[in-house]
Amino acid sequence: MRGVRDLVAQVAPSEASVLVVGETGTGKELVARSIHDLSERSEGPFVPVNCGAIPAELLESELFGHEKGAFTGAIATRQGRFEMAAGGTLFLDEIGDMPLDMQVKLLRVLQERTFERVGSTTMLKADVRIIAATHQNLEALVEEQKFRMDLFYRLDVFPIRTPPLRDRVADIAPLIAHQLAQLPEADGLSLTDAALQRLEQYPWPGNVRELMNLVERLTILHAGQSVDVQQLPEKYRFGSGAGVSEQTGGAGGLPDEGVDLKDHIARMEMQLIQEALDRENGVVAKAAALLGLQRTTLVEKMKKLGIQRD
Repeated sequence: MRGVRDLVAQVAPSEASVLVVGETGTGKELVARSIHDLSERSEGPFVPVNCGAIPAELLESELFGHEKGAFTGAIATRQGRFEMAAGGTLFLDEIGDMPLDMQVKLLRVLQERTFERVGSTTMLKADVRIIAATHQNLEALVEEQKFRMDLFYRLDVFPIRTPPLRDRVADIAPLIAHQLAQLPEADGLSLTDAALQRLEQYPWPGNVRELMNLVERLTILHAGQSVDVQQLPEKYRFGSGAGVSEQTGGAGGLPDEGVDLKDHIARMEMQLIQEALDRENGVVAKAAALLGLQRTTLVEKMKKLGIQRD
């Protein structure tokens, strides 16, 4: 992370495009905001847009704006994110999810530094700095012809990789301390050394975001207490993923006292659904794809198990 901070400090004063690459929950937007805050555009707006969360048919209007009557439902003229970010920074999160036809239009804006609102012929100046981010391997998408090579090289002027939490477990304790300091209701809450060691063994598929969610959950369940391993939610108690074998008495065996199979399966199903949601930043459709389910099926399971999106 010191290396990441050094790169941020080096690139911030320039106008170069930056591509932040890392798994979901590793703090890519925080890196982008840090670049903006240290840049000469810091007095201007920082405007984020998640390219994967906006339907493809609405993305052009979202980025470039539209004129009244440009399409059904366009009842008024609307500014797009490029106009909102004028004089500042436009953060294009999950750029790897941008449709190919929109990639062409974005490339033209980056080359010509001008754009038009949907339904207009008036050219507007794109006075923005572009920072993009993705959890995907864009070079692999280029090979598969799912991402334009020319756009990739336009964005990849200065790449920064945010490391996953499992590669920097020494950060877990200070990150928890930092989060507890931000939560007034966490006064008096602490974690034992054994609990911290167990958390360091967990693979953290949701990375720092998942850790922050856990800390907030603990402040609700155990306010003012010292949290030991037994007080951690079940999936964290088994650290490196040995939960199934530990719960069932070894390598696939049953414990002597037996097991409630229905309850056990429900707990495992809940854990996998929660991990999929954490990994996909709460986007149900993507979590469903990760689990091989239809979106409606996953929604029903979430309702049945009482799972809420963070």
